[in-house]
Amino acid sequence: MGGKKKAGKRRKPKGQEDSDTFTTPDGRVLPASVQKYWQWRHHLFWRFDEGIEMDEEGWYSVTPESIAEHTAMRVAQLYGAGAGAGAGDGAEPGYGRLCVVEAFCGVGGNAIKFASWCEHVVAIDVDARRLAMARHNAQIYGVADRIEFVLGDFYALAPMLRADVVFMSPPWGGPQYTDADVFDLDALPFHTAREWLDRARLVAPNVAYFLPRSCDPHQLAALWPEAPCDVELNYTNGFLKAITAYYGDLALVGRSEPRVLAEPDRP
Repeated sequence: MGGKKKAGKRRKPKGQEDSDTFTTPDGRVLPASVQKYWQWRHHLFWRFDEGIEMDEEGWYSVTPESIAEHTAMRVAQLYGAGAGAGAGDGAEPGYGRLCVVEAFCGVGGNAIKFASWCEHVVAIDVDARRLAMARHNAQIYGVADRIEFVLGDFYALAPMLRADVVFMSPPWGGPQYTDADVFDLDALPFHTAREWLDRARLVAPNVAYFLPRSCDPHQLAALWPEAPCDVELNYTNGFLKAITAYYGDLALVGRSEPRVLAEPDRP
């Protein structure tokens, strides 16, 4: 009674494991498809061992925490905040008095960091179970009270939303996106990259667009040619994980050469 939930099911009886699952050292039974991500669990969530919950899609789609925190820190500087650390009611240096809409919340990796650095976060997802995981994970990080969790389709909700920034990482099509030398921006599931961006522009004048590392930066800039665009390379653990395209005034905040995000020495 009172124990924290574990991500994944408990161990199957001996002899009942199958090729579709694997058993972790602490006794969780997870889909075999996510086994290669297990070793990186503390890069995805530094507080993973405190009861973080993820579904199969979450394992390969959540943003590594170092990248999520960097993005949130950059967004928090939009209206002139400093470079300090910042969750809490005291508006410490670096704390952004702004509202961020996260269009595809997933299991909450980015929403948690935005809530640590910004005043209010609207986290949207079409999957009720995944949204519940995001809320649970946000509670572990102590920021759930700063997040409004909304069950719905961002594309349909966008005309009714208003915010300072939209962060979006629409589905990339699963791990197979890495097969292409250059990612096709028209190949995103459900809508093209331009259609998703046009929807985000209904909500906010500033957009952060998290996309596969193989996107063409020139094509990204052309998605919104009237607005400034800064394309940032996101490295983690020495590996180019993804890119983030910043549009609007957000493109002018924290511009720099491609950066390498160092992983902290945490368990």
